[in-house]
Order: sequence, then C-alpha cells, then structure tokens
Amino acid sequence: MDAQGHGQADDFDPADQWVFDPNTGSYELRLNPAGDSADITPEERPAPRPRSRRRAEPEPPSATPSRGRRRAAGKPEKPTGPTSRRKPKPKKSKAKKVLYWTSGTLAFILVGGSVAAYLVYQHLNNNIKKYDVGENNAAVSDGPMNILVIGTDKRDGKGNEGYGDAGSVGHADTTLLFHVSADRTNATALSIPRDMITDIPQCTTRKDGTKETIRGEEGVRFNTSLGQEGRDPSCTWDTVEKITGLEINHFLMADFNAVKTLSSAVGGVEVCLGKDIDDPKSHLKLSKGRHTIEGEQALAFVRTRHSVGFESDLDRIKLQQQFLSSMMRKMKSSGTLTSPSKMWKLANSATKALAVDTGIGTVNKLKDLALNLSKVDLKNVTFVTVPVVDNTDGATVKLDEAKAEPLFAMVRQDVSLTEVKKKEKADKAKQAAKLKGPKADPANVRVKVLNGSGKMGAAQETVDWMQNTEGMLRSSNGGNASANLKKTTLEYAPNQADQARRLADSMGLPGSALKEGTKDAAPMAEMTLTLGADFKGAGTPITAPAKAPKDIQRVEADDKSVCAK
Repeated sequence: MDAQGHGQADDFDPADQWVFDPNTGSYELRLNPAGDSADITPEERPAPRPRSRRRAEPEPPSATPSRGRRRAAGKPEKPTGPTSRRKPKPKKSKAKKVLYWTSGTLAFILVGGSVAAYLVYQHLNNNIKKYDVGENNAAVSDGPMNILVIGTDKRDGKGNEGYGDAGSVGHADTTLLFHVSADRTNATALSIPRDMITDIPQCTTRKDGTKETIRGEEGVRFNTSLGQEGRDPSCTWDTVEKITGLEINHFLMADFNAVKTLSSAVGGVEVCLGKDIDDPKSHLKLSKGRHTIEGEQALAFVRTRHSVGFESDLDRIKLQQQFLSSMMRKMKSSGTLTSPSKMWKLANSATKALAVDTGIGTVNKLKDLALNLSKVDLKNVTFVTVPVVDNTDGATVKLDEAKAEPLFAMVRQDVSLTEVKKKEKADKAKQAAKLKGPKADPANVRVKVLNGSGKMGAAQETVDWMQNTEGMLRSSNGGNASANLKKTTLEYAPNQADQARRLADSMGLPGSALKEGTKDAAPMAEMTLTLGADFKGAGTPITAPAKAPKDIQRVEADDKSVCAK
C-alpha cells in the first residue's frame, strides 16, 4: 500500500516515484502520482478520514465529488473534473519536476553514451587491418599529399571466394596514386596499368617485428609488386615512388569484398553504359543506359573488360574510373553524410574492407585524413591513366616516357590538371617576366654550379652537359652547397640578367628559381646555380609544363555524362 492510501503523503517511498509505462516499455519519474498532492500545503490538506471496520472503496485521487451530488450506495461517483477551490501553485513546480528528471537521468545518459561511443570506437578500430611499411607519417600534413590506393585480386578471405584462382595471394590488380594539392583545391588520381612492364625494386616487409628483404626484379608486370614473392603493400609503395618520383604519405588496400560492401553501404552507385553488355567472364549483364549497381553487380562492373573497348585492361580502367567518380559523388552527397544509419553502415563497411599503413591505423586518424581530403571539390578531381604504349608481345604495355614524364612533373610540382588556379596571377606573371627579354650567347654565360640536390655527382654532370651540349664553356663546378635545397636556384646580378635568361631557357628553370640581386657584378663575375632536390638530371627541364600532354586518357570526377562503350 502506498503513502496516499495511508493519508501520509509526506512519508512517501522514493522508489514509488518510478512508474513503468507500458506504452514506452521504460520507467518514468512521477513526482506526484496522486493528482498534484505534492503541491498541497499542510494547511490545505484535508484531515484524514477515520478508518471504518469495513474498508470503503477508495475515491479516485484525481477528483472530488461534484458540489450538490451524493454518492450512490457505496459506489464512487464518476469524476467530472477537478473542483478544488485551491489556486494552482506557480509553474515552478513543473520546472522542479523537469530538474528532478534531468538530474536523475543525466548521469545515466552520459555514462551510457560514453560507453556506447567507446564500444563503437573500439569495434571500428578492431576492424582495421594495418601494415607496417617502414613509414609512420602523420595522418595529415601540410603541403601536398599522395595516397596510394591498391585493389588486390586475392581469393582468400570472406567474400573473395568463387572468382577463379582459388587461394591466390593476389596482385596489385588496380592501383591509383591519389595526389592532393597543397592548398586542397584540386586532386589528380593516376591509374597505373597492371600489365605495364617495369622494374620492381628490392623491398623490406615487416611482420610481427620480423623484417624480410624481398629481391627486386627487372622487366616484369607491375601487378607483381604485391603478393608475389611474399611482397606486401610496402613493395608496391616503393615501386610507385620509383616510377613517378612522388613521395607517398599513406596507402589504402581493398579486396573484392570491399567493392561489394562499400557499394551497398552507400546505397548503390550509378553507372552508365553506351551499349548492352553481357560479359561471360565477369558475369556482368546490363542493358544500355544508366543503372544503380551494388554488391556482386558492382564488383562485376569494375572487373569487366571483355565486353568494352578493345577488351584490354586499359578499357577496364575506364570503367573503374567511372565507378569511383560516381561513388565519390554518392559518398559526398547530403543524403549519405546526414544519415546516421548510412554513416554507420559506411564506417563499419569501410573499416572492415580496408587495410592501411600504421600512420592511419585508427578510426580517429582515418577520420582526420578523410576530413582533410574532403575539402577538395569534386569538379577539380581528375582521373588520368599513366600513358603507356603497346609492348612487342601484344599482351603487355610499357611506359610512354615522352608523355608520362611531363605528366609526373606536373603532379610533382602541384600543377592542377583541371587548371583550378589561374595561371595569370600577379605573382606568376611577375616570375614569368623574368624570363622575357634578350638572352646572352651561350659562350658568354659565366656560372658556378653547386650541388644541393643530394645526388652524388650532379654538379659535374651539369657542367659537362653545359660545356659539351649547350656551349657554355665558362661554367665551373663549385662543389657541394652548404646545405641541400628543395628547389634549384640561380643567383645573378642585374647586369647578368641576359645570361640568367639564357641559362634558365636551356635548363628549363621556372621564373621562381631566378633570384636577382640589387647590385651589378664585375665583368668577369660568375652567377651561382645551386641544384636542388627538384633536379632530375642535366638536360631534363625542372619546370613542369602548364598543360597536360595531349591524348592522355582522363575522366573528371564530376562528369556524369561518361558512358562505357
């Protein structure tokens, strides 16, 4: 029996204030379950009725008998609403109830929320597979960033069975180097063909604290940089750096199952076909037009090559670039980013599907990287295939150096393929002006070359090239610079400007490399050329081209009109 039944509301049990609500399935705090009796002052409280031997049926606590009406024989009269003459108390009592409720549950919510967040964090962290590649770079750093993305065709592991070559440890089947500019305004994704013949450098794998050196190979397919001979992602990392001259910050590796789970997690990816496709190899069967695909169908799409173009891996790369562009658009759409359920599904799928380097081996680090990279507008993201030419065997390709090197130079020097930055900015125009004007005869160029590149013999190599190829006989080797430099510089006096322009033209120096002094030099004085880390070799231009080479295969990430043919 509760306190109200005794007529002793001042002695209520606090436990009785928690009442089970069958509509919500939870307990609620009721501070005055007996019809606001908690608001009644002692003076207003009616005197307790004397007990009778025969207990009368209790009167409903929320109402009193209407004036002028009597009870029917022992039955409580149906309440018609409160008739108390007492004025209601100020509303502070209701605020008090809210305060009691809040203070009574806030601790539980905070503790419960913290526990849930911790469990989610630990769950996602435990999903992530990490590789030690001998680098421990910060998740995010100033300046440009290069993220290596590897798609392996391994057949072991959940979701990777049933695609032939059972038990295969896999290859670097799909590889992209995602370069993000220093100011995060643009990005370039370089697709590296798996069948490109290249040299795989010697590499070191690290597992459970044990290092193993894997021998290098010359003249082999690029895709053998992973899986084969015991190679792990660190070997693909080294190979891509050797090919492109770009320093990699991090890598992400995905398998077949990743394509299936991630495409489903975002609710499907829209693709376009310029013709009907029925590929018995990949099992893709789609009609001409637009389709939203996920799961097995999405995997079939990115694996298809026998029903498009010339049935080569280069044609398959086009499908993959279309698919990735569309997936990026879907992932950045408001419908995905504002839906907690979709975000959870995406985060859970991504952490299960991806293997990463230790530098981004936690949820927080991956989150920081993703937020940093998400600053790039998709309209300024370009997918481009590394230029190649057919090899003599008809089954492989080799690097087209005439087109590839200018492309790599653009990426190394952070030049956007989408031309986000205006090339005619005032500072660049000022630098370009330095290169305009009369140029001295090569025989009259006097220059001392210092080696600050970190490359042994670079100064003498340059002097030999100047004298024997360019006719700059008054050039000399000044030895090593006092410190290594990132950028090559040419220091000269105002009266040596024509010599500086001649040398800059021969070496392909950008205007920013020219440092003009304030005083004229003596007639026989030398200019000072200090080679930096951007020096690639005598005769190789240091400045990057302003435009990408013609006829390279490229796709803009925001272009929805791309259809496979």
